[in-house]
Amino acid sequence: MELDLLCSLFEGLPRQGPGDFEHTHKAFRMLSGVPKGAKILDIGCGKGMQTIALAKLCPDCLITAVDIHQPFLDALNENAAAEGFSDRIKTVCASMDDLSFDEGEFDIIWAEGSIFIIGFEKGINYWKKFLKQDGFMMASDLVLFTENPPEELMDFLKICSPDPELCSPKIMTEDEGAEMANKAGFNVWGTFRLPANVWYDSYYNYVKENNKLLREKYRDNKEVLGVVEFNEKEMEVHSRYQKEYGYAYFVIQKN
Repeated sequence: MELDLLCSLFEGLPRQGPGDFEHTHKAFRMLSGVPKGAKILDIGCGKGMQTIALAKLCPDCLITAVDIHQPFLDALNENAAAEGFSDRIKTVCASMDDLSFDEGEFDIIWAEGSIFIIGFEKGINYWKKFLKQDGFMMASDLVLFTENPPEELMDFLKICSPDPELCSPKIMTEDEGAEMANKAGFNVWGTFRLPANVWYDSYYNYVKENNKLLREKYRDNKEVLGVVEFNEKEMEVHSRYQKEYGYAYFVIQKN
């Protein structure tokens, strides 16, 4: 399926993945010594719910929000204008694994629910060069909460990336993620898990409604119906195994 079509199927959702203001705020509070006028790079921003949250949490920051799907960025630009943030939020249409920013350009790099697309280890190592010395990175990623996950869960997680060829083949634990960050030249300031209910309140409940619309609109399109069925399988797996996996937020600082 073409990437633009795949992304367009999620345009009706307020968020393109689970998360909420409370946990964006919790992660931001873990940052230390954020300078006045901090430059923030929000990678894989989607429609930018967390981008708007960051603009509110850091009133004098300048945010560059990046996503590969222009309609997501158009929605973010509209929301930024409505909130009065157009002068502080700039959008750039680009792939997260092919960025053209200057080395050491940003004080903070934010990747809320997006790094899974290219893999945690690859993402933090590649994006590190765009971060100033002692700058912070926040990346939330899918992790295992157990070292002995059920086989059915692992079989599903290995294929659940939007682009399996780019996705890290091994789903990590929180400890493994912290080890990767240390090896990449970061200090780990802290991690925390996104509660299972947030997956439903902020994302899955909307996915269910969106699936109904997609089934009607694309009832003769086997590719789209395959995505709908995948979404339903994902929700089914999460309902059974939410104690075994979920999102963890990693707050790390460049050495």
